[in-house]
Amino acid sequence: KCVFRSLDKMNFITRLSALCLRKSKMQHRHQSSGRPAVPLGSRILTDPSKVFEHNMWDHMQWSQEEEESAKKKAAENSLVKVQWEDQEILPEKKRQELKTEERSSEHRKIKCTNSFPHKNEMFEEGEKYWKKNGGDGSAAAQRYVYCKNQAKTLTDNPQGELGRLHSFPGSDATYRILEVGCGAGNSVFPILKVLCNTPGTFLYCCDFASGAVELVKSHSAYNSAWCSAFVHDVCDDALPYPFPDEILDVILLVFVLSTIHPDRMQGVVNRLAKLLKPGGMLLFRDYGRYDTAQLRFKEGHCLSENFYVRGDGTRVYFFTKDEVWNMFSLAGLTEVQHLVDRRLQVNRKKKVKMQRVWIQSKFQKPLVSLHCPEETSKRHPYK
Repeated sequence: KCVFRSLDKMNFITRLSALCLRKSKMQHRHQSSGRPAVPLGSRILTDPSKVFEHNMWDHMQWSQEEEESAKKKAAENSLVKVQWEDQEILPEKKRQELKTEERSSEHRKIKCTNSFPHKNEMFEEGEKYWKKNGGDGSAAAQRYVYCKNQAKTLTDNPQGELGRLHSFPGSDATYRILEVGCGAGNSVFPILKVLCNTPGTFLYCCDFASGAVELVKSHSAYNSAWCSAFVHDVCDDALPYPFPDEILDVILLVFVLSTIHPDRMQGVVNRLAKLLKPGGMLLFRDYGRYDTAQLRFKEGHCLSENFYVRGDGTRVYFFTKDEVWNMFSLAGLTEVQHLVDRRLQVNRKKKVKMQRVWIQSKFQKPLVSLHCPEETSKRHPYK
């Protein structure tokens, strides 16, 4: 009974945390039927005259003309680069003020159910899945239990270091989640709502801005019994996490990696991969190349190729599918789901159409390390 309860917990929280990353098997994207078989929504625009009837359309396929137009706009706004001497990071105090002000604004919106559609819709789907797919004692469940036992063996530290460690937050938990870049808690509190009724689970959440972390801790739903919020700079390799390596079941990395300088991204991904248990999952969603947000930048905001600075000093990078795959593969993770989410966002009042592009992925830490950089490059599925 305990075994299957653990399985249920794993399935539920993985779905809850995945930002609409479903567990179903992926099929290749063929357009012969006009309806791609990928789990990212089902609102398909079949009649262009009805484009302004809804705010968002799924699975938008760009024409060659649209693709070329997007490339041209990105090339134009990248012609004038920000001068090197002006690319210094804002002073720490100013950055904290900006972040705190931004997070405070977000915190006030949390009470509104529809304020954060990208992160909130996953929790609704998770709850539906939980009710529909409770533990069933299937053969798949038994295989999972076997894999978990193997993972536990592999996780044991040969020097016995884990056994000698003092108690840390969540040390007694059997299922642990980390959200990187938690902000004021858009995802934290819906997850905590579930965790408080799910024994053995624990949530870690961190953010660069101390003001944001304080907002999370001051929230009425925050409880240190099943959550630990802490300030952390993921770019600082020398800065330890408040827990050992290889203990996490799920890592949420949603619209965070794009804020980091491209030269530091691989190091961040490598460090996060070390935190996962064998079999653990990293869930990723971020900006894709030629998203409307990239095309709207004016000249003088480009720091380097596809990397920009906003008016408030924050940075943003726009990824390709290949770039994301390479980073996670080099970190020793294997692909479970990896796709480009193209949607048409509509401003019905102003009659404006915006092509949105996001990369959405699941990458898993193998139960047995088969990572080989030379072999990885040979196995690349998108070349």
